[in-house]
Amino acid sequence: MTQQPHHRRRPVTVLSLLLLVMAVTLGPTPSSAAGTDWWNPVARPAPDSRIGITGEPFKGTNSQGEVRGFVDAHNHIMANEGFGGRLICGKPFSEAGVADALKDCPEHYPDGSLAIFDFITNGGDGKHDPDGWPTFKDWPAYDSLTHQQNYYAWVERAWRGGQRVLVNDLVTNGVICSVYPFKDRSCDEMTSIRLQAKLTYDMQDYIDKMYGGTGKGWFRIVTDSAQARSVVEQGKLAVVLGVETSEPFGCKQILDIAQCDKDDIDAGLDELYDLGVRSMFLCHKFDNALCGVRFDEGGLGTAINVGQFLSTGTFWQTEKCTGPQHDNPIGGAAAPSAEEELPAGVEVPSYDDDAQCNKRGLTELGEYAVRGMMQRKMMLEVDHMSVKATGRALDIFESESYPGVLSSHSWMDLNWTERVYGLGGFIAQYMHGSEAFSAEADRTKALREKYDVGYGYGTDMNGVGGWPAPRGADASNPVTYPFRSADGGSVIDRQTTGSRTWDLNTDGASHYGLVPDWIEDIRQVGGQDVVDDLFRGAESYLDTWGASEGHKAGVNLAKGASASASSSESNPFTSFAPGRAVDGDTGTRWASDWSDDQWLRIDLGSTSTVKRVTLEWERAYGKSYRVEVSKDGTTWQSVWSTTAGDGGLDTARFNGVPARYVRILGLDRGADWGYSLHEVGVYSS
Repeated sequence: MTQQPHHRRRPVTVLSLLLLVMAVTLGPTPSSAAGTDWWNPVARPAPDSRIGITGEPFKGTNSQGEVRGFVDAHNHIMANEGFGGRLICGKPFSEAGVADALKDCPEHYPDGSLAIFDFITNGGDGKHDPDGWPTFKDWPAYDSLTHQQNYYAWVERAWRGGQRVLVNDLVTNGVICSVYPFKDRSCDEMTSIRLQAKLTYDMQDYIDKMYGGTGKGWFRIVTDSAQARSVVEQGKLAVVLGVETSEPFGCKQILDIAQCDKDDIDAGLDELYDLGVRSMFLCHKFDNALCGVRFDEGGLGTAINVGQFLSTGTFWQTEKCTGPQHDNPIGGAAAPSAEEELPAGVEVPSYDDDAQCNKRGLTELGEYAVRGMMQRKMMLEVDHMSVKATGRALDIFESESYPGVLSSHSWMDLNWTERVYGLGGFIAQYMHGSEAFSAEADRTKALREKYDVGYGYGTDMNGVGGWPAPRGADASNPVTYPFRSADGGSVIDRQTTGSRTWDLNTDGASHYGLVPDWIEDIRQVGGQDVVDDLFRGAESYLDTWGASEGHKAGVNLAKGASASASSSESNPFTSFAPGRAVDGDTGTRWASDWSDDQWLRIDLGSTSTVKRVTLEWERAYGKSYRVEVSKDGTTWQSVWSTTAGDGGLDTARFNGVPARYVRILGLDRGADWGYSLHEVGVYSS
């Protein structure tokens, strides 16, 4: 959940603070062609929204056997059920019909005076016409962040316009729920996640009824990539469940003490998997027991930092970044209404301009969760993770050649882009305006060509982020209605619900039904190439998912092998012998004498093809070192080297070579100590 900051008056204190966190974040009618046009329902509720698209949705694959279509990698269909149930007003569907689904929260009547969240996120006094159906005078709108944008018929329009994959991220935040004065249910995060999952299945059933029964509708929840491909080939919409919440599995941290353990993580992952969840975030906005977050900037960042303190008892802590990646600068901007809520004598820390990285990375529990997701073939969302946490997660994935990494809405440091593509991961850009979206797509086009991948977008609808404003009917290249869909098979006109008709040129991206119009705007501004890359998005997303499902952990040829070394540090209480680096226990280690030019040699016992070596360094790491192999232990061949080692978990990949012996040769230490390795892995794959 992502936000554009807004100017506003100072209405509420602690409520302002934590809602700003959210604002960052978070009688049937027969079909005209029933029985012949499979894409039209046998019966649609009346009255209801119009779709505004004619023509048969495309099916099947292209000449290369690839599925086609757009992918929205980040949406929140059921966000109205999060945060206590009264923060996002309106529902994506209702058995009682559109008038019941698209109505405002009770406290917003008669004029929005009590729409506290609305005036915090959108400025002014929050007043608005609360009536949705049928007039929709003030909402949905591109800058109205508190009203439903994912009505089922609007999602249907996006599907009819060419979208074939949609990730529905189940979302909530217990802290925001606890302080928001209007709620009608528990603030427990997992309770909300369970409800949102259930209602997504209920929405599938609701749509199925219109098409004559179970399995016949276009909205299909999928739990594996093969199922998703089948759905897309049928011309329908594959819906994937994800999770974006601040304290998954109850993994809050208070005064740096974790409030969960490994059993909680295992039970939580198992439950989410059983619900159908296949991708998730491990942290979001507040540091938790799993990982540190990527900061927000300026005054907003200061406000969230106050929320971090009120929630966890600690402020963010920064350090100098060790590489080109960095978290957003917190800055020294004031947030008076938020800071007033701090206890007497407590102040927001000041931060050095050259220290933009969160000290908190991936914790031991976080690493356990990452590996647990890998075991269950789930995909990890790295957006919102600190660069330190992201770097460690990517190290782990690289060490295992695991492709299941996603960046779904532009909250990852862009310097990670090639590492994600190199793993086989998938990247989507936030739903920016067509100019900004096209410019960023053009910037990364060469990398997509290099790795032969498509592109995605993350609308973050219902996520309180703000969406593309109108470019104006007087723009030199506006969207001209009607227009053809990307595949050329459908005709798309303006969208009407009730008595309101939306035009992207003058209304902006007000709701989900205008996604096809926004894509046409991208074509006008950025050209056909950008749209073509997006049209390959479904194939690339499913490639990443399928490769994650098919991943097999390689056999570690070094585990339990014979090892020798140039030296071993002497200690009367523990052993740092060479064999400690190949015993399969990351709690032990080999350590050399405190000098350069040290080596560790591993005898695999027989000759095997070696393609990958992983090295888990202790704080005494090699800055400059190389990996060598040999068939006879006498003649050595260098297969990989670096002069920029930074410790942690390194993965050396190279063309497969036959070898019985592997040697790690340390040339220049990265610390005052010697060289120390917790574990070395050697693999044929």
